[in-house]
Amino acid sequence: MTLIKSISGIRGTIGGQAGDTLNPLDIVKFTSAYATFIRRSGMSKSNTIVVGRDARISGEMVKNVVCGTLMGMGYDVINIGLATTPTTELAVRMTQAAGGIIITASHNPRHWNALKLLNNEGEFLTKDNGNEVLAIAEKEDFEYADVDHLGKYTEENFDKRHIDSVLALKLVDREAIRNAHFRVVVDAINSVGGIILPQLLKELGVEYTFLNAEANGDFAHNPEPLEKNLGGIMGEIAKGGYDLGIVVDPDVDRLAFIQEDGKMYGEEYTLVTVADYILDHVKGATVSNLSSTRALRDVTEKHGCKYYAAAVGEVNVTTKMKEVGAVIGGEGNGGVIYPESHYGRDALVGIALFLSSLAQKGLKASQLRATFPEYFIAKNRIDLTPSTDVDAILVKVKELYGKEADVQVTDIDGVKLDFPDKWVHLRKSNTEPIIRVYSEASTMEAADEIGKKLMQVVYDMQ
Repeated sequence: MTLIKSISGIRGTIGGQAGDTLNPLDIVKFTSAYATFIRRSGMSKSNTIVVGRDARISGEMVKNVVCGTLMGMGYDVINIGLATTPTTELAVRMTQAAGGIIITASHNPRHWNALKLLNNEGEFLTKDNGNEVLAIAEKEDFEYADVDHLGKYTEENFDKRHIDSVLALKLVDREAIRNAHFRVVVDAINSVGGIILPQLLKELGVEYTFLNAEANGDFAHNPEPLEKNLGGIMGEIAKGGYDLGIVVDPDVDRLAFIQEDGKMYGEEYTLVTVADYILDHVKGATVSNLSSTRALRDVTEKHGCKYYAAAVGEVNVTTKMKEVGAVIGGEGNGGVIYPESHYGRDALVGIALFLSSLAQKGLKASQLRATFPEYFIAKNRIDLTPSTDVDAILVKVKELYGKEADVQVTDIDGVKLDFPDKWVHLRKSNTEPIIRVYSEASTMEAADEIGKKLMQVVYDMQ
């Protein structure tokens, strides 16, 4: 498996030849490049970098290499141990550190790992910053500290401070949640959710049962929180006696719910539901990426507010949120970004706000879901030859549909075609010779139909 380098860091599989996978040599090189970038950027006077990791099997090895390299670069390291991605982001802010490294491959399988890179605000690097790190790594343009200036190493736990910050949010209604006497079941996928979520739910007064709670990194199933991977928890809920199912990914920045009847609530509707609750109390703009459900736009406009779309990628969403002053935003993969907390996807924040909405409205999860517009997203792909000029094809699609009066064309990330009752988004992969085709309509059949129609348009252009 080729090492995947992007603006947000590097990821790959563990084991194999140097340069082919995520191995100690590459970990040293990219950690050194990141530390060099932080020092040269001057974005912080701090000499401290925070390191946190999810529970995957290779995490201990990667953590040791990362921390040792940072110390070799002259940085003091605060290792916060097994921690969620949002916990690490908040720890950077709370310690006023120069930056942070999160060791996680998010929803990828157990043999993957990655380094995700943060700035001094605890937010992911911008595209320009990320490219600078990659350029430094390519040149191996870094200098290590001498023996008298090596960094120091300390360990701290930030779970309680993260939980306390969630509980302190004005729209987290602890009293309503406690009075609702919720009983939930949680799939923590054998990672850090099994450590922090019991603490959060206890503070909220929620009765809970955990599946796959041991944080050993030996994932009980494919860790991406999609319906096809969640038969275990759906079957448990179907037995009866639960108000809600909660599912997180290994680093706890994605969040999916399961209704009391054992059916999926819909990962796309995590953000929609939280946004509706926020807008009930505070009016303002919302943001999601171009491949997320139209339901967020509908709900936002129902509240008399303005919806904005951003290119795919968390840093693109947060940049747009800051630009328009959004009160809530995120991504359709279950990522909730609430600026009152911080500019990062946070499942703990999502859980607390979702339960607040459910408690205040006095509805079952299935009843709450039924209050939102019904949409279905189809996901397809167009396989191309390596020599295909993907950009030229997307320009042709834009020109073809830009002439139609009832189609709104957006080209900030590939090409998105918004029809009155549906949409299609075509964007090229950064790692494969393919075009991803996402489409949404009021039925799955209609969504798949419009997606495949555009696929044929592309095939005819080749």
